[in-house]
Amino acid sequence: MNLKVVLFAVLAAIVVPNLNAQKFGYLDTDYILGQMTEYRAAQKQLDEISNKWESDLKIMKADVDKLYKDYKAEEILLNASQKKEREDAIVAKEDALKKFEQEKFGVNGELFKKRQELIKPIQDKVFSAVQKVAKDNALDFIFDKSANLNILFSNPKYDKSDDVLDILGVTPTELKK
Repeated sequence: MNLKVVLFAVLAAIVVPNLNAQKFGYLDTDYILGQMTEYRAAQKQLDEISNKWESDLKIMKADVDKLYKDYKAEEILLNASQKKEREDAIVAKEDALKKFEQEKFGVNGELFKKRQELIKPIQDKVFSAVQKVAKDNALDFIFDKSANLNILFSNPKYDKSDDVLDILGVTPTELKK
């Protein structure tokens, strides 16, 4: 019987301290970033660059389409060497189009690099502020409501978005949804 009591006491001494309730909070990074002037400016710059390149792509695609339509319209009038020449020109334009698209919009393209250059420092700033909020409020977890996390209900008292904005020195300009 004494062995059971001692074993129970040891087990309780190990388990009970680990039963502390974990504290959590959540935030909305879309809301936070939307409140930051520097983020909106960076996003606007990225949109302008992207729109310019998309416009260039449309022009290049129209050129390829025109070359192809012209070739199809005149194909029966062309000899074999002329056909080969036209086909090679079309293929070369298509290759240039694909190369341009990859260079600008590809995985390691210019748009990705520009996004890293403009957005990453802002995200790092937000992350540092989130860490400070977590530390200041002794939170074990902070969830991001905007990152495809299915939060079916959330009590606003646990929303730490405005705390992060305070640390970043940003005054909210619009009501939170």
